[in-house]
Amino acid sequence: MRNSNGSKPVIALAMGDPAGISPELTAKLVALDEARRAARIVVIGDRRVYDEGAKIAKTSASPDEFVDLKHLDPAAIKRGVASKEGGACALANYRQALRMVADGKADAVCFTPFNKQAMRLAHPSYDDEIGFTAGVLGFKGRATEFNILEGLWNARVTSHIPLAKVSSSLSVDAIVEALELTANALRAAGFESPRIGVAALNPHAGDGGNFGREEIDIIEPAVKKAKARGLPADGPYPADTVFVRAKGGQFDAVLTMYHDQGQIAMKLMGFDRGVTLLGGFPFPICTPAHGTAYDIAGKGIANIGASRAALLLAAEMAARTAKVT
Repeated sequence: MRNSNGSKPVIALAMGDPAGISPELTAKLVALDEARRAARIVVIGDRRVYDEGAKIAKTSASPDEFVDLKHLDPAAIKRGVASKEGGACALANYRQALRMVADGKADAVCFTPFNKQAMRLAHPSYDDEIGFTAGVLGFKGRATEFNILEGLWNARVTSHIPLAKVSSSLSVDAIVEALELTANALRAAGFESPRIGVAALNPHAGDGGNFGREEIDIIEPAVKKAKARGLPADGPYPADTVFVRAKGGQFDAVLTMYHDQGQIAMKLMGFDRGVTLLGGFPFPICTPAHGTAYDIAGKGIANIGASRAALLLAAEMAARTAKVT
């Protein structure tokens, strides 16, 4: 769905956890001139929750459109506390946003932060956004999270699993598949010739097998196989230096072997500006990389940087996809 003049994509903006900074961030996004120039914003949630967030944000801006689900009285939520009601509200908002795009009523989804504890209270089988999204859309393909900071991307082979299971979860095919997904997402975001650096698993990239053989037996063969398929991969590089290379301009993205291997580096470089992209789905889905910040909820001091970057990335990718199609 495009505006009548075809100039702007439509973004379904789902309000996240109502007990945190999500209502405030949503209102601040709606008031952001840059965001309104980039997209037509449709906010999804309970209007009462949004209005409370707008008061906290000290803005009277209204979205281009509001889908009022009328499903949560703000008085029923204790600020700064995870609850079943808050989780159910956020999930309902997100589900509606996904369905809007699936039904052709929007071009991309953006959402303000969720709280996983609240989500699981409302939906005990909830694992993460990827699994929930796939369930709503009936999506059977592979999807993954990308963390993005000012043009630098972080992808990962494994994600929300115990650290003890990482090594046994690595395989040549899994790494090649992650590289392919990363290259495709980078191209969709405008990188014509993306460059991906692959992180090692062990210290000093295994030191020739002295500190582990995953590099020799799995990661190096995967990089070779990926290159043979025309994928832009190099490595493996020691994890403690690969981000230095990437930040210096050698790579557009780093593929890490597990969650915190990349998250620590990315959040240290810009916690308040990072974006999470759910890649692999048929349309862009973006959110700020930080959480619900219960400790500052209601104080009006939430930083808009990451939410701004998330909405602008969703708009840019949606507009680019429309041009391609």
